[in-house]
Amino acid sequence: MDLRQQALEALRIADPVRKAYAVQALWAQAPDLALDPDAVLTEPLDVPGRPARPVLVRADAVPTRSPFTPEGRAALLHAIAHIEFNAINLALDACWRFAGLPHAYYLDWLRVAAEEATHHLLVVEHLATLGHTYGDFEAHDGLWTMTWKTRGDFVARMALVPRTLEARGLDATPQIQAKLRKAGDLQAVAILDVILRDEIGHVAIGNHWYRWACAREGLDPVAHYRVLVAQYEAPRLRPPFNRAARLAAGFSDEELAFLEGPPAARPSGA
Repeated sequence: MDLRQQALEALRIADPVRKAYAVQALWAQAPDLALDPDAVLTEPLDVPGRPARPVLVRADAVPTRSPFTPEGRAALLHAIAHIEFNAINLALDACWRFAGLPHAYYLDWLRVAAEEATHHLLVVEHLATLGHTYGDFEAHDGLWTMTWKTRGDFVARMALVPRTLEARGLDATPQIQAKLRKAGDLQAVAILDVILRDEIGHVAIGNHWYRWACAREGLDPVAHYRVLVAQYEAPRLRPPFNRAARLAAGFSDEELAFLEGPPAARPSGA
């Protein structure tokens, strides 16, 4: 199997740890793998592979817990582990699903998947020190929901998953770190340092391929983003925004001005 076929097979793996190690091994082999960008692959019914737990509920049904109690801190770390597991799936999906793209595109997203696998394993290992495993708390499916909604629209996928939903991690991580630091969990703070560093690169990859896709289609990236936000009902992004991280990830001043503008000036759902 070539790189895209193997990415699809990895996406089908349900066990999170086995999936993470499979993706890391696949990335290590990437330079030696054949790649057919034009192959049209058939989507299996078991995409994405994921475990029976955690139980998935509506985002507003996930309880908010204080990170200043052991149970609350475990719930917070579990939520991060869940995000990172879903991030593995969306990167693998980006890698196999879209045909006819440059070789570098597939390598970019396989690298993202491998780094997200490392993040998941780091968080799960630390979660174990609090007496919990991945699956112990309820979670929501917002990240994969948008991945699925944009499965037929490459431009929308690049616009609304890495550079919208995942980019929220750039904004939220420093705030989470501040709480964990106050709670005395410096190991969790250090893990989030790794995640934030890598996520800047992941969002930059999304920005790069979104702009590449817009140039190919003759679209203005800023104007078309507003269209996509409304069309796919992307969640409203609220301040504060991590300007330094977003600029490092390739957002333009014009894009940041749009995000930071009054909600009334944005399209519905922005």
